[in-house]
Formats: sequence, structure tokens, C-alpha cells
Amino acid sequence: MTRPTDGSLDRYQPLVDDWEAFCQASQRREPTVFRVRTGRVDPDRLLARLRDQGFHTRPVEGLDHVHQVVDEPYAVTFTPEHWAGLLYVQQASTAVAAPALAPRPGERVLDLCAAPGGKTSHLADLLEDTGCVVANDVSEGRIRGLLGNLYRLGHTNVLVTAADGRRFPEDALFDRVLVDAPCTGEGTLRRRGGDLPKQSRGFLDFVSSAQEELLRKAIRVTRPGGTILYVTCTFAPEENEAVVDAVLQDEPVTLEALDLPVPHAPGVTSFEGRTYRPELEGAARIYPHHLDSGGLFLARLRKGAAGAVDGADGWSPMPLRFPGEDATEAEARELVDLAERTLVDYYDVEPAILDEVGWLLRGGRLWLHTLDAWPVEAWSPGGWRTISAGFRAMEFDDRGRSRPTNDVLQWLGSRLRRSVAELDDAAVDRLLDTRLVPPRQELKGLVAFRWRDVVLGRGACTDEGIRSAVPKARAARLARSREVMRAAGKD
Repeated sequence: MTRPTDGSLDRYQPLVDDWEAFCQASQRREPTVFRVRTGRVDPDRLLARLRDQGFHTRPVEGLDHVHQVVDEPYAVTFTPEHWAGLLYVQQASTAVAAPALAPRPGERVLDLCAAPGGKTSHLADLLEDTGCVVANDVSEGRIRGLLGNLYRLGHTNVLVTAADGRRFPEDALFDRVLVDAPCTGEGTLRRRGGDLPKQSRGFLDFVSSAQEELLRKAIRVTRPGGTILYVTCTFAPEENEAVVDAVLQDEPVTLEALDLPVPHAPGVTSFEGRTYRPELEGAARIYPHHLDSGGLFLARLRKGAAGAVDGADGWSPMPLRFPGEDATEAEARELVDLAERTLVDYYDVEPAILDEVGWLLRGGRLWLHTLDAWPVEAWSPGGWRTISAGFRAMEFDDRGRSRPTNDVLQWLGSRLRRSVAELDDAAVDRLLDTRLVPPRQELKGLVAFRWRDVVLGRGACTDEGIRSAVPKARAARLARSREVMRAAGKD
């Protein structure tokens, strides 16, 4: 049969175990679900902080550190905890993917289609901010959103690249690869009141071809014995089982049966007159009624161990200077020493904290990371570029003085023990209104300012008062949060 383009759900009725529950869930408003950023906060402490603000939550069974908001005084995205990167709002179904790939600390993982970053962040958390996650995406606009999420969450083990995943360089191998492939997005129908998107015939033909190319690319850049997870948020077998069936025919991979800890249906082996390999029953389909969430398809592949790579696998130790940087090694080391002295002497950061991180000089700025190796220097020139490694942490003014960024101060948080201005609600409102906060006798020069145990960013304290250096766009988002909190009586 020809695949319809009218956005009808009816063709999936033979596949769904409880059609009535499927349809009812598809029409309901999806509940808010968030995942705790475990590398930044103790989960029990975060939940207690949310309870103190009037939030009632419950854990999503089968998903570690994932919680559904049952009752809320305002959207959880307006909380200081969200601002500080202590939680990430995402669909419950999408929180299944990273644990299904099962990365282990120290491994090298590729997220081939990473934006906006929910699964990337989850992978980085499971790696405990060790190893390396390469987060790649083709869209510059979506990469901006990806960077915003990664910097807010404070992930130090993520290398962001821009490339068409189908043209991704093949000069380095990964332990695990996630292919969260672009698709028709039928599983997100609850965001549109239960309506499926209408797609052109041309797009339907293009997307399946692109999905297969991406999956084949992922297999080629996976080390022998490594794991590939193919994921879509659509119900269509043409984009799911058919794609995996095609690569099983001639790629050196086998399908591993998924035993997920959440309700799900098996993959299908026949649909509308087409049959697929029997082992595809080991794939998993999550429908809206399974987790009261969106739809998701997952298939996990294992690459054969034949032809194992001896010696170099395309990875090299992290350099101190980004390739092409003008500064010498000695000059770069001097900047690192200056940056560390600033954090230790001025902000009283424990030196041991800095012993656990690395620095990368790029564009005259220092980036902070926890990467032990990267593939950048092995990749052949082509249609890709490196965007970031960790996050930008230290800048230097024209007098050679080091200045920490808002991101690194937020990442350090409670580990800043000096030069911190503790602000109450009224003081925060003054800063957001671009007014000065009265000066503090014990403070002078650059300061971090903290509100409700959350570091908001950098400022400066003079005899006239404290002035904020938080970018206008971020300050505007925080100001909106303050308006919502006041309206809810949670000031």
C-alpha cells in the first residue's frame, strides 16, 4: 500500500495493543516531566526545594531520577532550580533512550542528531561527566538551543560539532552511537491536540532515505563490538522497522532485543503487506498511553567484533590550545595559571576542584572541560566544524586580567566561598530592573551574586553599588520568572 499523507491515525490500529487507551492518551494534554541533573544536585535535595515552593511530584516508574509534576504553583521552568541547570524538562518517553544505549563512565559516545540536547545531556549524566559525548547537529539554529541547554546544565564532557550527520567524518571510532533520526514526528501529536502532521509525498520519500543513511553512517563510526541505538518519535514502520531491516541485510550488525523497564510494545514484523525480519520483534515501541507521554521507537544494534582496530582509533589527548591558536604553549599555560589563581585566591575555590578539569585556549578565551581525549585532530577536513568543548569559562580584558564567565560561576555554585553577594528578592528585582544594589562593605570589584542558593552570574561591586553583568536575554528570562513567582504568591 502507498503510505498516506493525510495524517490519519487509523492505519496504526492493527499495531496498537489498546486502541481506545491510545486514542484517549493522544488527545490529552501531556503532563510536565523533568529529569534531575544528577551531576549537579542531590535528587532528594532538589525535590525538597521544589516541595518548599508548592510543587507536588511523583517518580516515573522505571526511569531513574525522572519525575512527573502532579501539581504546580507555576511552570517548573520558572524556578531558580531550572535557571541553575538542576533539572531538564523533557517527555518521559525520551528519557528511555539514553539508558537503553547504556553508556558507561569513561566511554566515547556520539549523538549524531543531538539538538535540542535532552538525550545528549542524559548521556553526559550517565557518563558522570567523564569520557566524551560528541553532540552533532546540522542546524545552526538548533545548535544554539543545544548550547544553551548544555551550558545551563553545566556539562563539561560534551564536544559540540556542526555537520550533516550523513557526512560526518569517519576518522575516529566511538563505543556507542545514538541516532535520534529526523522523522515525521507523529509521536509528538499531543503537542498539536492529537493531530498528526500532514506531510508531502516528497518529504516522506526523503525522510526514510535520510534515516537509513544516518544509521549506516553510525555503524561505520562505531568500533567493533560497539553499540548503536536507532530512535525516532514516529509510529510509521516505514521509518522504523523498515529502516533497521534494510541495514540488517548487509551491515555487520545484529539486533539486540530490548528489555525496557517501562511499558512498551514489541517491534512489528509485518505491516500493510510488507514483512520484516523476525528479530525486529526485539525492537520497542512506546505509545502515548504507555507512559502518558509521547511516542518513541527504539532498536539497539551490536556491531560485530570482526576487524577489531589495533592501536590508534582516531582519538588523541586533549591539547591546551585549539588547533590554529596563535598563542604559544607557554603563553597558554600562563593564562591557565592566571585563571586558576583568580578562582582560588579571589573566589576561594578549592584547588582540588580545578585539579579535576582541563582547559582549552580558543579565540583568546579559556574553555573548561573534563575531556581526556578528542577526535578533532584526526578528522579529515570537510563539511564539519567544532563549536565548543565543555563551556567558555574565563575571559581576559585588555589589561590582562582574568574574568570568570556567568557559566563557570553558575557551575561552581556553592563552591564559591568568597566574593559572593547574597541577594534577597528585592535586591534581585533591582538588578533585573538595571538598578544598582546598595554596596556591601566587605565586597569590592568582581563578584558572583547568589539568590536562593542559586548563583545567577557575575557582577561588579563599587562604592556606588552592585551592578549585574548577566546578559540581557538571560536577565529577561529571569525577570519573567520573578513576575510569575510573585503572581503565584511564592515571592
